[in-house]
Amino acid sequence: MPSLSNILAQWRIPAVRAAYLGLAKHLTVVLYDGRGTGSSDRRVDLDDLGVGAHLRDLRAVLDHTGIRRATLLGYYHSVATAIAFAAREPERVERLVLFGGAPRMREAMLPAQTQALLSLVEQDWSLFADAAATAWLGWDAAPSGRFTAEAFRTATSAPVAKAWFEAARQIDVTAELARVRAPTLVLHRQSAEQIPVEVARRMTAALPDARLVELPGSTPTLFVENPAADLKLVTDFVTHGRIHRPSTVPATLTPRETDVLRLLAAGDSNPEIAGQLGIAVHTVERHLANLYRKIGARGRTDAVAYALRMTEFRHPG
Repeated sequence: MPSLSNILAQWRIPAVRAAYLGLAKHLTVVLYDGRGTGSSDRRVDLDDLGVGAHLRDLRAVLDHTGIRRATLLGYYHSVATAIAFAAREPERVERLVLFGGAPRMREAMLPAQTQALLSLVEQDWSLFADAAATAWLGWDAAPSGRFTAEAFRTATSAPVAKAWFEAARQIDVTAELARVRAPTLVLHRQSAEQIPVEVARRMTAALPDARLVELPGSTPTLFVENPAADLKLVTDFVTHGRIHRPSTVPATLTPRETDVLRLLAAGDSNPEIAGQLGIAVHTVERHLANLYRKIGARGRTDAVAYALRMTEFRHPG
């Protein structure tokens, strides 16, 4: 299900194209652009971009394709729409997979980084597209980053995007969570500047039949940072209802971050780590913040648990 989408442009992004093809090996995959975006008609009522409008679009797609019952992948903006549809038309929803959004959409838009990016929509649409591809979605300056920025830039116009985000701030389907009967897989992979994990945890707790999987890594996307594991997780859930938690993949740490993590796993305090490495305590704290982000740790305990799972950090005996 779409947010600000442009399927034709997304197809030129190698990682995204590989993800769609990977899903299609086992599933029938239906993609569609949201109203006013991508290949959809750009002549839209800017005052009609709430949940009701998105539900009409989803029903139209399902009816046109002849799909009586589907699993919905709600991604960012469309998480709330997927929840509302499952609550109101349970006979048409097999399962839900939810990533990156929230039933109360303003919670997903509160982080300072997101607010700073949204302020660019009216000021400089092209700059917003570049910034969103890098800072927001974690893409680098390689060709994939440029393709992603172009997908944003050509997805819609600044006035339509502004209306989308303004409407999103008013979307709230929390009252419908308890009526969702479809088994639900909630996935979370965010950096510290993105949607807090507590949002995903509250949503999972409020859904009658939901499981939360906190994915390792900090790139706030699916099928990019660890594509094989993400594809298997989603495919197994959709086809069999199974949830295989992804194995931890060693993060790429700098030599100094590796030293800090090894001493942390040994039980050393920040001052003790600083003394052993000959650096200032605030430098240790900076290295810890960086490695927490890279390994998807919420704090010291998570980082120690990660280190103990990685053989290179274990003490002999």
